[in-house]
Amino acid sequence: MVKVKPFAAIRPPKALAKEVASRPYDVLNSVEAKAEAGEKSLLHIIKPEIDFDPIADEHSQPVYDKAVENLKKWIEKGWLVQDKKECYYVYAQTMDGRTQYGLVVCANVEDYLTGKIKKHELTRKDKEEDRMIHVRIQNANVEPVFFAYPDNSEINSIVSRYTAKPAEYDFVAEDGFGHHFWVIDNDADIKRITEIFGTVPAFYVADGHHRTAAAALVGEEKRKQNPHHTGNEEYNYFMAVVFPESHLKIIDYNRVIKDLNGMSSKQFIEALQKDFIIECKCDCTRDGGKCECELPCHCPSSEPYKPASLHNFSMYFEGVWYSLTAKPGTYNDNDPIGVLDVTILSNLVFDKLLDIKDLRTSKRIDFVGGIRGLGELKKRVDSGEMVAAFALYPVSMKQLINIADTGNIMPPKTTWFEPKLRSGLAIHKLV
Repeated sequence: MVKVKPFAAIRPPKALAKEVASRPYDVLNSVEAKAEAGEKSLLHIIKPEIDFDPIADEHSQPVYDKAVENLKKWIEKGWLVQDKKECYYVYAQTMDGRTQYGLVVCANVEDYLTGKIKKHELTRKDKEEDRMIHVRIQNANVEPVFFAYPDNSEINSIVSRYTAKPAEYDFVAEDGFGHHFWVIDNDADIKRITEIFGTVPAFYVADGHHRTAAAALVGEEKRKQNPHHTGNEEYNYFMAVVFPESHLKIIDYNRVIKDLNGMSSKQFIEALQKDFIIECKCDCTRDGGKCECELPCHCPSSEPYKPASLHNFSMYFEGVWYSLTAKPGTYNDNDPIGVLDVTILSNLVFDKLLDIKDLRTSKRIDFVGGIRGLGELKKRVDSGEMVAAFALYPVSMKQLINIADTGNIMPPKTTWFEPKLRSGLAIHKLV
């Protein structure tokens, strides 16, 4: 069972929440962050390279020093203030009329090290170390990680009592997503939430695998460095926002490729037809019509095609949208990894046809979050930057949990969660 605790968050005064809160460090590049950051934005703390002119190397010592300097400055100016007591917090997000309600808690380092906090992606040591540096230099978890847990009706009931009241923070960010925040400061409720999570078997990392690993490994470092370690120190915990699994929705994570591995357009389509049923979605096929062209089709294709179900894919190629359906026998629905559409596409197209073996390192493939829409895929192909694009049916939370529970690892760039957690609504100090 997992272990959580309340904490005294460092957070903005109510009037400054929208100004301080920012998108996460890995959603914006440095140029975008510099353009977006207002005077009080947390981007100055999580992407401090933007305070240099020209923008500095984000991995340089002066940038790390600036991060520490800025956090100290934000606290001195009263833009961030620490709560006087340990609390839990409700953090809700609204997107497209749907609201998901999470709890901001401190998760336990030991739970990560022993596998009670379950992951579904591999992490890279270089990225872990980069995040570990930020935790070390600040002696804090400045940005939260994002977990799911099995639904619990009593926790939902407690959360509902607080969300029926006016929120401490309530604003709509520039991307149109709503962010709402309540403080759970009642001692009885705090005690009961801690007890209930003591019956929850596992947390599942939804977003933030590298930040989770970094936070846990820094906690482990501090434990080894302290000859008087007891297990109750603040560094034994790290900040997470945990959501009931039923509240979360995974959106598609799509792929674009730079070349056809020496094949002509006709050869590429013919090769695809061995494993996929291919239908063009040109304008001729609208309203039940039929296209008379041989593939590849070159008729106008004004409407994008979105995958309709598992094992059905969308492809944009030479100005035309196609439906690709994997033929029976080309995948294994009884294998937690083999059933995934990312696996099918990787095996049958990227590896078999295009000789793209390692999706993590190949420069011939790129990934596009579904939040950008199918129009982004079309744009990148029409520009000539890419030769073809593939859209996938989203992975379900049930699939993610099944993979994590069986100790399997998803292929790279499989899940995309929206909305992203806003950084700066709560910070957890390790001392």
